[in-house]
Amino acid sequence: MAGKTTVKNKRKHYSGRSRHRYSMRTELSLILSAMILFALLAIGLAAIFGLEPFYKFQKTIQLKTIWNSLDQTSAEYDDLEDEIAHFSEQQNINITLCDSDFQLISSTSRNPENAIVRLFGFYSGFFTDDIRIVEQHETYMIQESAEQKIRTNYLELWGMLDNGYWCYLQTPLQSMKSVARITLRFLMIIGIIVLLISAILIWIAANRYTKPITELSILSKRMAAQDFNARYSGNEQNEIGELGRNFNKMSDALEKSISELKSANTELLKDNERKSRVDEIRKEFLNNVSHELKTPIALIQGYAEGLREVADDPESRDFYTEVIIDEAEKMNMMVRKLLTLNQLEFGNDPVQLERFDLTVLTKGVISGMQIMIEEAEANVQFNYDAPLPVWGDEFKIEEVLTNYLSNAVHHIDGEKIIEISFDMIDKKHVRVTVFNTGQPIPEADLPHVFEKFYKVDKARTREYGGSGIGLSIVRAIMEGHNQKCGAVNLEQGVAFWFELELCGEESA
Repeated sequence: MAGKTTVKNKRKHYSGRSRHRYSMRTELSLILSAMILFALLAIGLAAIFGLEPFYKFQKTIQLKTIWNSLDQTSAEYDDLEDEIAHFSEQQNINITLCDSDFQLISSTSRNPENAIVRLFGFYSGFFTDDIRIVEQHETYMIQESAEQKIRTNYLELWGMLDNGYWCYLQTPLQSMKSVARITLRFLMIIGIIVLLISAILIWIAANRYTKPITELSILSKRMAAQDFNARYSGNEQNEIGELGRNFNKMSDALEKSISELKSANTELLKDNERKSRVDEIRKEFLNNVSHELKTPIALIQGYAEGLREVADDPESRDFYTEVIIDEAEKMNMMVRKLLTLNQLEFGNDPVQLERFDLTVLTKGVISGMQIMIEEAEANVQFNYDAPLPVWGDEFKIEEVLTNYLSNAVHHIDGEKIIEISFDMIDKKHVRVTVFNTGQPIPEADLPHVFEKFYKVDKARTREYGGSGIGLSIVRAIMEGHNQKCGAVNLEQGVAFWFELELCGEESA
């Protein structure tokens, strides 16, 4: 079976190749050239087999015309002389007239005596060899004869006119054969020239008429590959031009339909994914929230019970109260972040794209966190002063930058340097990086830092009130912008980054 399938596939492949062996232009050129060649061959064959009979037919008509004209002419000698000279000169026919006793009256032949002898021989029946009667009439006879001595064929008419004169008309056929050969040779030369010129003209014309068809063929292939930027560029005012314009309309319609189908399919996939993940997210959410709230609730409960025991000691009461308030504030902050993350993940807080200056926003975030920066004794370095217009939701990008800077402040160590930089990764995007000196993130933890409730150093995170949700909010915001974010370990610390789309001259 495998062998048969291979043979079948080869046959299909060969069949496909043979169908496209010649282009339409080549086929059209060959067909038209073959038609012209056939026409030339037909003309040549007609000349070979039909020129001589046609020539004899025309000469027969001329002989009969001269006979009728002479038969109707007055018997006066002067009139006949003029008529004979005229016909002989115009139609290359020897004319001989003699009386009833075969005495010469007039002749245009070079040898009148021979003409009279032949006339008398025909009349008397003496000359019968090598004669073929063409047409016989009551008063004349048309015949084809051969004169063996000089090897010449003649077409002849002889008979008696109404005035009693004998008339003998003779025209040679040998010259006609020479003319036929010359004519045939001439037609062959002209035919070859005409065929070559016609082939060139046909090739040019075929190229002109098949070029738009070829363009339409290429266009259809590109459309089949869903390349709807392809357009027919011809402006012909005929059926091909109309077909090309219809192709363009069809391309626009297909592009719109496929775009709508893709959008609908994307939304459907998203809906199915959301539905399939709802239970998983719900369980994960409940487990994580339960785990994160367990510690502060236990602390609040314990310190509240302790507060009851030390109610008479103002110093202890104040300490217990501060712990309870601090833990309640941490719980409140975590709940707010969870609500924000929930809205972002389920699309209840859509991104509002607008144009804003990233430089101004960054300086504002640094200024707003100045107290926290001073308490950590951090050295924030941001040396970008030029305006940098970008597209994004300014409020949400401010939250991203605040989260990065806050993490940098809480995890700073060593030289305590925080560096914020802008890097143009291409002509359309900028990468914002927040770097802080300190301990690197373990490589095993690095891919998970943007997951909900994931904490690299749980003790340190809890120390400054972290919940493990901030970076999850960052990822949700950047996904809403259809942009990238990430984290990377560097030689002296850790860098968190995100990207935004440029607008204005920077994106040109």
